[in-house]
Amino acid sequence: MQHNVYSDAYLKEVLKGSRIIALVGASNRTHRASYSVMSYMQSLGYHVIPVNPQHVGQVILGETVVERLVDIDSQIDMVDIFRNSEAAGLVVDDAIAVGAKSVWMQIGVRNDPAAKRAEAAGLKVVMDRCPKIEIPRLFSQGEKG
Repeated sequence: MQHNVYSDAYLKEVLKGSRIIALVGASNRTHRASYSVMSYMQSLGYHVIPVNPQHVGQVILGETVVERLVDIDSQIDMVDIFRNSEAAGLVVDDAIAVGAKSVWMQIGVRNDPAAKRAEAAGLKVVMDRCPKIEIPRLFSQGEKG
């Protein structure tokens, strides 16, 4: 798949197919993008589980932080990655290992070799996008992904 442009239908499919989201790189700092995205996604009814080895056991927005994806007991629909492009590759490998349905790399995050590995394993991939920006653009008010 080409990852420079995504169809609205593809993005909608990824978002509608996601209920449980592992947010890797979650922060307890309210000014950080990961915090605001987590809060926004929760407000729409998504169950967002924060993942950050530096904050294990802490609570962010009512959810206990886990160290790694493997520490999440439920099926992960989407892994939302707030890490740099190089580190995203390892997160993608973990997402494949736990059987996630999709990986979503945030704005500025792109790792083409990792995307190919994910797609070969059957995961949907979005890179260099933010669901907090895409959802209001894709869905009418009151509708959610």
